[in-house]
Amino acid sequence: MSPLALSGLLLYCRAGFEKACAQDVVLAAESHGVTGWCRAVPDSAWVLFQPAEAGGLALLRKKLEFDGLGFARQMVYVTPVLKLSPENRLPPLVDTAKALPGPYSALWLETADTNEAKELSGFCRKFEPHLKKALDKENLFKTNSPPLPRLHVFFTDSTTAYAGISQPGNSSNWPMGIPRLKMPREAPSRSTLKLAEALLEMLSEQERARFRPGRRAVDLGAAPGGWTWQLVNRGMKVTAVDNGPMDQALMESGLVEHLRADGFTFRPRHPVDWLVCDMVEKPARVVDLVARWFERGDCRGAIFNLKLPMKRRFEEVQLAREVLQARLARLEGAWRIAVRQLYHDREEVTFAVLPVA
Repeated sequence: MSPLALSGLLLYCRAGFEKACAQDVVLAAESHGVTGWCRAVPDSAWVLFQPAEAGGLALLRKKLEFDGLGFARQMVYVTPVLKLSPENRLPPLVDTAKALPGPYSALWLETADTNEAKELSGFCRKFEPHLKKALDKENLFKTNSPPLPRLHVFFTDSTTAYAGISQPGNSSNWPMGIPRLKMPREAPSRSTLKLAEALLEMLSEQERARFRPGRRAVDLGAAPGGWTWQLVNRGMKVTAVDNGPMDQALMESGLVEHLRADGFTFRPRHPVDWLVCDMVEKPARVVDLVARWFERGDCRGAIFNLKLPMKRRFEEVQLAREVLQARLARLEGAWRIAVRQLYHDREEVTFAVLPVA
């Protein structure tokens, strides 16, 4: 088996979002001249894209950017599915690992993020040290070498798996594509994890540095303060706009001004560094609101969520991106629009709009 044994692109996603994930990767592949089809079983939490022509996967490995996929948690270039004997799983996995373009920086045994697959997690924990030992004997790992690819084994059941590779820097840095974030004890709501993940996963280190003490932000739809807490925790001054009550401990920080007002009509007295917004409203209305903030010069960057309809998730995201791009194109300067359906999102997707220096 040679490196050309790689035959497909495996994508992990939230269960129920397989169709949107498939539409996303097909469009992204076509933008690089690669056509193909997807296996996307409803509620399976994974999608397999297979190019129609030889050489298509090699081209995607060179050009496809993980950050450009809005609905994928992880992308792994994989071999055809492996059928494993319960009595002798190790040899075919070792042979496959030897044939793939190693050596590797890490081994990740993974499953889909579904209730049905949870029982496989225990199997993976028990099986992983045995596989790692067998691979170590073949000298397939090099330590302290982050640029080397990771070796993934994705089990759909205990005898069926896809083996493949991901490249650090163009893939998720977390097993199963799930950031392991702890809920801060002081935060007033679990929504705080959505903004924490967005800052970690969607922004570069340089962009995250713009969230620092002394910067000013407006949080639309702030109550009880989950997103505001993330900003205050970074020393930022926040205007929290919501008719509902804010967390008292958060207000005692001295960094929050709470205004009981309509988020769709509020305008700051002076331009702010950041607009954040997690309001339950139709996507088109939220996109128009954010675009107006940029058009008036009321903010320099924004992070916001869109609540997606059940049947047109991908189309709604594409429309939102196109509207933002068209309206920002009329303004001075350049902008980066990042889109990601984060682990801590549910029926929603997160947008980040940032100025390009």
